[in-house]
Amino acid sequence: MGLDLHQYGINVTDVRRNLTPAILYQEALRTESDTVIASSGALIAYSGEKTGRSPKDKHIVRRPPSEDEVWWGPVNVAIPEETFGVNRERATDYLNTRPHLYVVDAFAGWDLDYRVKVRVICTRPYHALFMHTMLIRPTQEELRAFGEPDAVIFNAGRFPANRHTTGMTSKTSVDVSLESRELVILGTEYAGEMKKGVLTLMNYLMPGRGVLSMHCSATADRATGQSSVLFGLSGTGKTTLSADPKRNLIGDDEHCWTDTGVFNIEGGCYAKAIDLTPELEPDIFRALRFGAVLENVAYDEYDHTVDFSDDSITQNTRGAYPIEFIQNAKIPCIADHPSDVIFLTCDAFGVLPPVSRLNPEQAMYHFISGYTAKVAGTEMGVTEPQATFSPCFAGPFLVWHPGKYAALLADRIRKHGSKVWLVNTGWSGGSYGTGSRMKLAYTRAIIDAIHSGALSGAPAVEDPVFGFSVITRCEGVPDAMLRPRDTWSDASAYDQAARKLGALFRDNFAQFEAGVSEGVRGAGPRIESGS
Repeated sequence: MGLDLHQYGINVTDVRRNLTPAILYQEALRTESDTVIASSGALIAYSGEKTGRSPKDKHIVRRPPSEDEVWWGPVNVAIPEETFGVNRERATDYLNTRPHLYVVDAFAGWDLDYRVKVRVICTRPYHALFMHTMLIRPTQEELRAFGEPDAVIFNAGRFPANRHTTGMTSKTSVDVSLESRELVILGTEYAGEMKKGVLTLMNYLMPGRGVLSMHCSATADRATGQSSVLFGLSGTGKTTLSADPKRNLIGDDEHCWTDTGVFNIEGGCYAKAIDLTPELEPDIFRALRFGAVLENVAYDEYDHTVDFSDDSITQNTRGAYPIEFIQNAKIPCIADHPSDVIFLTCDAFGVLPPVSRLNPEQAMYHFISGYTAKVAGTEMGVTEPQATFSPCFAGPFLVWHPGKYAALLADRIRKHGSKVWLVNTGWSGGSYGTGSRMKLAYTRAIIDAIHSGALSGAPAVEDPVFGFSVITRCEGVPDAMLRPRDTWSDASAYDQAARKLGALFRDNFAQFEAGVSEGVRGAGPRIESGS
């Protein structure tokens, strides 16, 4: 179905709107020589030079009224309106050179009261299929009545930004205008920029309406409909643990918590594919079939079988698939208020216990901290674990100050009686290189016990450094594993590592102290200054 794009300064007449996956497959195979079909039926596509997001090249237009609401700094780098105008024109000029364009009109948000209409304008069938997959797909009736969108993405990623334009740091630029609700992409073909651009917009719009937007996965109890949300940075197991056959899947990455419950922002899932196996993640493995997109993976040229262990292109191999490809997905993706809020962390220092219970002030503290750790050897010069803090587990995508999201979270926790847990999927018995990674079976047992309510009355002890309640009994997990100090061969070395990690928390949180209450400031680690 064609569409007139003249209102955007685009004069291309061959506009291919909301093509089906089968036709987008056909277009991709016809126009891009490196695109192939995997033996599973998924479309294999490549994003070129950029195989991940470019957070240092993301900019937000500084202009009223949003300029007084944005958390300006290294996450939200300001550019003037004139620069945005230059980049937008650069993008539309490039789009005008193409013989045809692809347009995806779809929705962000399953709750009709908060749904946002999104229009994607792009040049690659792979990008169109990706956003057809990741957004909520309209029915034919909804498409006919779509009208003007609430937000527009101009994806001209094959065309670079001009380095000499004011505010540009490279040939890549991802620019968001909160007033016009437009996203302009130059110099990167990584599809995830579009997905996270939508999340950035929702992270601005929803808190402005008193709704908590969250970078988290969500599942629901099949009997009660109550949900559970899991926060965690990359590598903590958020997507893996949300693929729980015992519960209904609401979504794997982006949600909102309203006065009536939670809803998924997306219509698809975007899972890491590196080392994917049918044994460990059968639901995700089966979902990567016809209609899904496999991004930057290596494959056997004879039979097109994907080698999920091959990281020769990138460690960040990905698979995007419609959420209904997961058998236990709940459609529409809406659920009741969360009974449990779970913060996942991969603590490579081997300090944090497998599971702890947090009070509301501790919940705000750890939510704003958003901790996990990089392991040694993942980057040049990294010889020991490195702490990573991402406020609200969503640092690159926040727009308001983290304290606004944390206050909304605390309000909902108190109002609905949600329990909050800190679950460590990282190391036990020592730090990375000495200890061992927590078994997935143990983490699943912990999550199951949280959801069943078994941990609500479980015995616990107070952690002397972090102050939270450490659960000491959980079915399916050895008792010794639950007290990390007992798993170390040298208890004094554990104490030293705990104080060190506590100091890292304290130093990171200093930047947020002015925006939170005394109770939240006092919910952090109990260590002497300078420890």
